[in-house]
Amino acid sequence: MADPSSYRPSPGQIPDSPGVYKFRDEHRRVIYVGKAKNLRQRVANYFQDLANLHPRTRTMVTTAASVEWTVVSTEVEALQLEYTWIKEFDPRFNVKYRDDKSYPYLAVTLNEEFPRVQVMRGAKKKGVRYFGPYGHAWAIRETVDLMLRVFPVRTCSAGVFKNAARTGRPCLLGYIDKCSAPCVGRVTPEEHRELAEDFCDFMAGRTGTYIRRLEKDMMQAAEEMEYERAARLRDDAEALKRAMEKSAVVLADATDADLIAVAEDELEAALQIFHVRGGRVRGQRGWVTDKVEAVDTSGLVEHALQQLYGEERGDAVPKEVLVPALPEDTEAVSQWLAERRGSQVSLRIPQRGDKKDLMATVQRNAQQALGLHKTKRASDLTTRSRALEEIAEALGLDTAPLRIECYDISHLQGDDVVASMVVFEDGLARKSEYRRFQIKGFEGQDDVRSMHEVIGRRFKRYLQEKERTGEWEEPQVTAPGATGPAPATPGVTGPTPGATGPVPAPVLTAASPADEIEPREDDGRPKRFAYPPQLVVVDGGQPQVAAAKRALDELGIDDIAVCGLAKRLEEVWLPDDDDPVVLPRSSEGLYLLQRVRDEAHRFAITYQRAKRAKRIRSSPLDDVAGLGETRKQALIKHFGSVKKLRQATIEEICEVPGIGRRTAESVAAALASTAPAAPAVNTATGEIMEEDDGGAS
Repeated sequence: MADPSSYRPSPGQIPDSPGVYKFRDEHRRVIYVGKAKNLRQRVANYFQDLANLHPRTRTMVTTAASVEWTVVSTEVEALQLEYTWIKEFDPRFNVKYRDDKSYPYLAVTLNEEFPRVQVMRGAKKKGVRYFGPYGHAWAIRETVDLMLRVFPVRTCSAGVFKNAARTGRPCLLGYIDKCSAPCVGRVTPEEHRELAEDFCDFMAGRTGTYIRRLEKDMMQAAEEMEYERAARLRDDAEALKRAMEKSAVVLADATDADLIAVAEDELEAALQIFHVRGGRVRGQRGWVTDKVEAVDTSGLVEHALQQLYGEERGDAVPKEVLVPALPEDTEAVSQWLAERRGSQVSLRIPQRGDKKDLMATVQRNAQQALGLHKTKRASDLTTRSRALEEIAEALGLDTAPLRIECYDISHLQGDDVVASMVVFEDGLARKSEYRRFQIKGFEGQDDVRSMHEVIGRRFKRYLQEKERTGEWEEPQVTAPGATGPAPATPGVTGPTPGATGPVPAPVLTAASPADEIEPREDDGRPKRFAYPPQLVVVDGGQPQVAAAKRALDELGIDDIAVCGLAKRLEEVWLPDDDDPVVLPRSSEGLYLLQRVRDEAHRFAITYQRAKRAKRIRSSPLDDVAGLGETRKQALIKHFGSVKKLRQATIEEICEVPGIGRRTAESVAAALASTAPAAPAVNTATGEIMEEDDGGAS
């Protein structure tokens, strides 16, 4: 690890003009490329106190061994040079998008004497006109099949074309009039090229001209009583209309635009791009990337624009590019796009109307793509195995932690404090093993104390199950006056019951609180908390880890590893260690720990919100013994509200079907003992809300 001060240039060396800079490692490999309006200010930011740098930036500057720069005239030149160098050097710390699949394009090879229509993948070639990308190759073939009726362009390979020219016989498509058969001279090269260009014009969105021309020719043929020709022209027009219908109209003003949306978390980002031409979605693609540099949404958008349009010219760059956030150098990026298109390009955030609605659709696609990417990554067996091995190595475990439990505390300003326990086995979520806890030991907000309580309760239940199933034998207490220690309990350390000193908690008796005892199924198989994890993960840093370890120590359990994952810097904390374990950014082990932590957080906050909502909807009728939900609803429906029910006599309550006198007396007593709640106030309007919702009091 290099010290950045060892290669820091003096302030006077760095110019204050626009430019591009490169960081190189000790082997002279370029590891990061960036651009700046002012090189002196930007480069100096990398050499401040390491504690003030973003963790990813800190990793980059300590990996680097030198920095160099190139001065340019304008910010647009800096943008272009940055893209060129990223493409050339492939720096490890730059954001690099990768397609989440190899998208097929509809391509027209205008660089050949007889242009060919075909499906193409991979890098784009010069002189080839591309349309798409499409989700599936069969969608391209269906579209081409419809359009060949009107634009009979060659679709055969070079070998088939040469063989037909040699034999003087066209292929099947030539016989059924879906190819103009230039191979046998039915049309000249110029006529065939004109067909290919008309095909491209139609695919580019200029559809109305051709359909109107076909309909006009159809009407003329009908007037001249050439009904077979008119029918053929009618079918041609219908084929073009069906081809158009395959791409839905999304913008009514025949807009040409690309819409870019970003879905991201702390580790990865997914982009979705919709290509709209002539108001219709003509193509869609998705990219994913690891966030290996400190970059926000605007930075992700700028990198996406560079990769999307870096090799494009002319109409391939649309008139309008809609994004979720504008790049930092919006003016320079807009000018760069305009130079590539050859005319003005509007780069903006949609604010209202159809374009904003379509952007929301693109955003949903990006969210789904990110979720699918994470699911695929998590489900790969090799990846999961490597993740577990990396965790074991980083934490110093003897074996891979095949069962991991993670705990998180959730509350709203100290109210409704709850905890979650999620379980991952073999790197996959085991949702049937998830558990929820209410914090009972104290009131208020104290995450450390809450964590101690939850870990203690969970593992008390584990020891209780071991005792019930006979896996854990009662310790043999040494008789008074005898010598020698009592036999050790497997998996349990510390003094045994009957010995002097503090008594640990593993031996639970019938006097244990009822909520601490879990039932077993009739077949004798333990239902809950029977299986210990190899690793306990807590959401938090040193204090939470220490609390969890203390709870295990108090129970005498020493064969379960504990660690914490601090969200801010994604650091792994171990008990009794002053410094965290920092896993590599690309580590599958870190990725798995983050998934476990995020799932625990999701499960905890879901429970906390449900608990809060239930408390808000609580009613005095909830405390009436034997009064179920059906009869509560019957009471509310009969009287209209709790307020009116409270004013009713016992005889009036007995009039409700299903309510006997004893139940009516219980209802009346419960309502009488509960003082009417203060009237609710609508905080938006100041209006006092009457108690007429039938459920709250």
